[in-house]
Amino acid sequence: MKNTRLITSLIISGCMAVSCKKDFLQRNPQTEIIAADYFNSPQDLETYLNRLYDSQAGAPTNDINSDNVNSAGTELENLVHGNITQNNISGWDDWDQLRNANFMLDNVYRVKGDDILIRHYTGVARYFRARFYARKIAVYSDVPWYSTAMSNVDQTLYKGRDPRKAVADSVLADLEYAANNVLPADSAKTNGTRVSKYAVLALMSRFCLSEGTFRKYHPELNLQGTASAFLQKAAEASERIMNSGKYSVYTTGKGGEDYRALFVSPTLNGNREIIMWRESSPALGKGNDTHSVLGWTWSLSQSLVYTYLMKDGTPFTSQPDYDKKGFVATFADRDPRLAETVSFPGYSPNNNNIYYVAKPSLGGYDQLKYYPRDPAIRNSWGTNYTALPIYRYAEVLLNYAEAKAELDQLSQADLDKSVNLLRDRVLMPRLNMGTANGTPDPVLKSAYKEVNSANTGVILEIRRERRVELACEGLRQNDVNRWKAGNLLKEAPQGMYVPALGGIDMTGDGVADMAILPNENDSSSIMGLPADVRGRLARFYLVEKGKESNFYLTNGTNGHIAFGSDRTGRGFEEPKYYYRPIPRQQIVLNDNLKQIFGWDK
Repeated sequence: MKNTRLITSLIISGCMAVSCKKDFLQRNPQTEIIAADYFNSPQDLETYLNRLYDSQAGAPTNDINSDNVNSAGTELENLVHGNITQNNISGWDDWDQLRNANFMLDNVYRVKGDDILIRHYTGVARYFRARFYARKIAVYSDVPWYSTAMSNVDQTLYKGRDPRKAVADSVLADLEYAANNVLPADSAKTNGTRVSKYAVLALMSRFCLSEGTFRKYHPELNLQGTASAFLQKAAEASERIMNSGKYSVYTTGKGGEDYRALFVSPTLNGNREIIMWRESSPALGKGNDTHSVLGWTWSLSQSLVYTYLMKDGTPFTSQPDYDKKGFVATFADRDPRLAETVSFPGYSPNNNNIYYVAKPSLGGYDQLKYYPRDPAIRNSWGTNYTALPIYRYAEVLLNYAEAKAELDQLSQADLDKSVNLLRDRVLMPRLNMGTANGTPDPVLKSAYKEVNSANTGVILEIRRERRVELACEGLRQNDVNRWKAGNLLKEAPQGMYVPALGGIDMTGDGVADMAILPNENDSSSIMGLPADVRGRLARFYLVEKGKESNFYLTNGTNGHIAFGSDRTGRGFEEPKYYYRPIPRQQIVLNDNLKQIFGWDK
């Protein structure tokens, strides 16, 4: 009964509607009475925090809205085609998550009991507040900072933006308090599914790296002089985890299979690479939708596929005619993580002789990472029972290496205890700092134009490693933004190379599985195939029912798969498109909120 009264009260008092100011204010005393009844013991805090886990502890399983993904109708696609304005953008309406954290922090003084536990749960609430604001800063830059539960309607609705610098400092203060007070995983009665000291440090590592590089590469913020302080904090937070001895890169010597196990296992309990994870099981009544990553509404981009190295450690893009290799040849002799991320030739979803064939309408490089390999735990919406990482030790290692490189403090020893442990796992050659800086990859140098230092080559290779190791984990969009690499988003995404119209072998057995044809009435390009092969082909048309398909080939009858929505090209307006506007209706409700970076036009 107590829990029901609390939740009901929070829903009422957290409402952001403006239709009746008097009614809103009349509800505050009821909230205070419920809070006085509820917050009595550390166990009450633990129970209350469940709602914060439910609302904010998500584990992304794709890179939509980044250059890693080909998908129609996304926010990114609308952005680069000039179709996003303050009048049609969504978002900004999730402040109840913040209020829930602040409500507990406002009332924690009422709790009596074990001071260590009280500080622990206070730190967890401050972690959630920091996580909320880290995301807000990444999207909007300057945002209103609220340190209380916003129970006063004027405070709730009529506050303006606070400077990014002040908000980021407050986020860091929350994280530092949490890092010093939240208990380690083994003391917090958790199997890794709850916030621990090391989960806090992982978020600190991520946030400080993001903020430090954003300030370094974005002069419009006028914060470049403060970038190094955040980069140093990122390195220190990472190193605290690394020096704890609690975590290590998961490896049993099986290369790509070890990498795969991090994303398709029924549990991650006890896996020493996992700092925090999200549990799914029928017993908990909690599943996920990971079956939808494979061939649903997106595929992975050619540029991502081309980023993976050859097995010998050389760039794929240094191969002769690399951009004219067919689907099967593209996967030959590559970093094993490619075939664990992208559906490869000969992949069988049900482990039989029926092989997966990607649709060219999405580009051909369908996402495999996170797809449940065991049909027994792969069902339908909300009923896939795989464990999902939230923070991995691998990311911490990459954060460490990047921060040290950006600070010009990186050594070969630093690489060997970070990036090279990830390459060791998948049996790839180690990264050598001298070689990388001596001969920077020209393709990467062209992609990341803002990098210009003595460490240019190794920074580029760390970015490569980050892209392939963390692909589809929801981090790429922010990476591109913080590196000021909008030129990558301006480029129209492409899919696999098609040498000619007609049959295409997608499974690696030398027999055509799919055909791209001019239209329904022209099958001349497949007439030379055996009749039984023609009968089994999945057929796709450049023109269907008199209309151009959603995809085409860049050279007309051959070339890379491209998409109809990009025929007119893309644009990227700097620095405006690194941020998003506040929805106009929110500006109307609160005239203290102002658009920035040109979004008022």
